[in-house]
Amino acid sequence: MSESDDLHATAMAVTLREHHGVNPIQLDLRDFPRESGSFRLDRLGTSRSMSHLIGLDEVRSVWWRRPHPSQVPAGVRATDDAFRQAECDGFIQGLLWSIPALWVNDPGNDRTANRKIVQLETAHRAGFAIPETLITNDPDEARSFVESRGGAVVYKRTGTSRAEFAETRIVGESDLARLAGIRSAPTIFQDYIVAQCDLRVVWVDGVAWTVRIDSQAGAGRVDSRLDTSVEFAPAQLPASVSKSLAILMGALGLSFGVLDLRLGADGEYYFLEVNPQGQFAYLEIKTGLPIFTSLANLLVHGDGSVADS
Repeated sequence: MSESDDLHATAMAVTLREHHGVNPIQLDLRDFPRESGSFRLDRLGTSRSMSHLIGLDEVRSVWWRRPHPSQVPAGVRATDDAFRQAECDGFIQGLLWSIPALWVNDPGNDRTANRKIVQLETAHRAGFAIPETLITNDPDEARSFVESRGGAVVYKRTGTSRAEFAETRIVGESDLARLAGIRSAPTIFQDYIVAQCDLRVVWVDGVAWTVRIDSQAGAGRVDSRLDTSVEFAPAQLPASVSKSLAILMGALGLSFGVLDLRLGADGEYYFLEVNPQGQFAYLEIKTGLPIFTSLANLLVHGDGSVADS
């Protein structure tokens, strides 16, 4: 379940065909209600169909990657549009979510885990070190937090929508002058962690594919996503961090996720965030780690391990 032009979904389809002889169904929820769908329950059981798909009832695993709402044509009245949107979303989500399959990830868990506050609270309880954090829409509280810290403070967005990319930045004087703007856009403020490096971890149901990013050697010293020209290398996490990672992902109910950690100059591993359906293709390209194979194995066999990994 993803966007029709999602390169990750396309690459996964190729991996499934080449490694497992499986021809997966690719579905963009924006196809509905342009395509017709039905759910039927009778004495023989249940059946599901969409007019352009074959084999929906045979599905045994689902990669719930980048789902969109259904794409309902606009009418004359906004209230009618809202009604039709709710009915279409309720139908197509129910049609799919009721499939008794392995879900990567369970849609309910995925939605909850996308909330940054849930992530931070759960990571803290799992034993991770967390930069001191304030998330607020109160300009006065934000200013007080920034001014009370002994070092630099970064700010970043709270949401996880498909809005334009927003980098993590250090709060400067010009930002303090514009704090009134957070009233309608709650913002994350965190202590800036002086780093040795950054780590991006792709979690595949117990298998942690870890990449060390030499972020401090380039333009991504604050936000490692800004510079992919630096060195990327496979890495291993200390046992204590691996334990916290397993506890976190179990508590969030995620079988898959992409996590950002920062190894501080103090030697501590800091949790920054987890994206339940984050980007990882570039990590495989940079390092050769068999992440697509691992995820394909999970979808087909229920086990993300890879021989000789």
